[in-house]
Amino acid sequence: MAVVHRTYARALYEAARDAKSIPVVREQLADFVAATETVPDLHALLVNPKLDARFKRSTLEAVLADADTLLRNFLLLLVEKSRAGEVEEIAREFEQIAAADEGRLDVELTTAYELSDDEARAILAQIEKASGKRVDATRKVDPALVGGIVLQVGSLRLDASVLGRLTRLRHELTTRS
Repeated sequence: MAVVHRTYARALYEAARDAKSIPVVREQLADFVAATETVPDLHALLVNPKLDARFKRSTLEAVLADADTLLRNFLLLLVEKSRAGEVEEIAREFEQIAAADEGRLDVELTTAYELSDDEARAILAQIEKASGKRVDATRKVDPALVGGIVLQVGSLRLDASVLGRLTRLRHELTTRS
């Protein structure tokens, strides 16, 4: 994630915390991002740099008429700063900040084959023990990994897969003279 996404997300999170409106802002931000994913015209409005900022602003004001004031002002600020097309990334960062504040760790666990529930629980228990946080995991399967696992926690990626090891070995062999 870009530093700018984290900066905007942190600012929104701290303002929501001060206003005691984190749950409302969190829910409405997630709903807005979901709307941008399901309504192509809304997404196009946000990402099109050729559209006038005043047009974007007036359209968003209408769409966000019933939204929390803090969130509405934040999204309008993104339009003003030409960052509206980055709302999905900012929302992901916001969610990570909220999870960390709650003592939760969101992890993406990718394996070469489908793990049994017991195997997945064992891996997640080790992560919880090491991090001291409650782990919420999404599981994916990628046969290209051949074996091993890949853990993604925010922008941190731990690649303990066979494919990852082969890739690192290939890179090492080609860069050494």
